[in-house]
Amino acid sequence: MNRAEALEIVHEYVKNENLVRHMLAVEAAMRFYAAKFNEDQETWGITGILHDFDWEIHPTLEEHPLAGASILHEKGVPEEIIHAVLSHADHTGVPRQTRMEKALYACDEITGLITAVALVRPSRSLSDLEASSVKKKWKDRAFAAGANRDEITKAAQEFNIDLWEHVGNVILAMRTIAPELGLAG
Repeated sequence: MNRAEALEIVHEYVKNENLVRHMLAVEAAMRFYAAKFNEDQETWGITGILHDFDWEIHPTLEEHPLAGASILHEKGVPEEIIHAVLSHADHTGVPRQTRMEKALYACDEITGLITAVALVRPSRSLSDLEASSVKKKWKDRAFAAGANRDEITKAAQEFNIDLWEHVGNVILAMRTIAPELGLAG
């Protein structure tokens, strides 16, 4: 499985551009951490790309990502990636055991909050966004209310990284693909 094949799966099942951007943001964050920990950037990146590929066709907790796993099996996606995709959702009961699985969980929810903060800035850009700006918005629970702050905190703890260091790392990762995310200003 390579990146082009993973994107082919995404484009087959996902029509919402913002959902595709979310998966690309998670991919960038996963690649950042793979490089940091000297892990396989391609495998980690593909995991980020595919983690929500079935959200549009299985938009309920009962279905996502469990129902999507069979599609990934049919497409020949490696088992370690499928397991990581299954483990990124608490409700599946699939435990997060590997560093890659913990990274996916940690990178998923935070990318949405970072995107929301970038979009309300005058620049609408990641280039001038710092973790401190995210921290200010963090306190306003009405802002980006869909971003589960308890889950974000838990995920950073599981990944064994300080939350605000993690936010800074994910911002740096997302900056590398800011134009693709619509966050280049």
